[in-house]
Amino acid sequence: MSSKSHHHEHHEHHHDPEHMKAIVNRLSKAIGHLESVKKMVEDDRDCTEVLIQLAAVRSAINNCGKEILKEHMSHCIVHAVQDGDDEAIIELNEAVDKFMKNS
Repeated sequence: MSSKSHHHEHHEHHHDPEHMKAIVNRLSKAIGHLESVKKMVEDDRDCTEVLIQLAAVRSAINNCGKEILKEHMSHCIVHAVQDGDDEAIIELNEAVDKFMKNS
């Protein structure tokens, strides 16, 4: 019998390493893109151009979030349901709410 544990110990994470690597690569590209937008601002580039590039970065970040969510649903949540881990479902709902609020 286990007592209430920290949220990351509810269930084992079973991520596909290749998929996670692809997500990390996408995040790295978004970070690079954001750095170039920062440089545009420093170089006093056209504001409309900066806004368009910022929108592209935000879109890339949102897409990464969607990929992480899909990965979580197809692996972690499946195992949480099998283990009867209701807490993991509640945490996912909270995370989705936070993620969607800002997208």
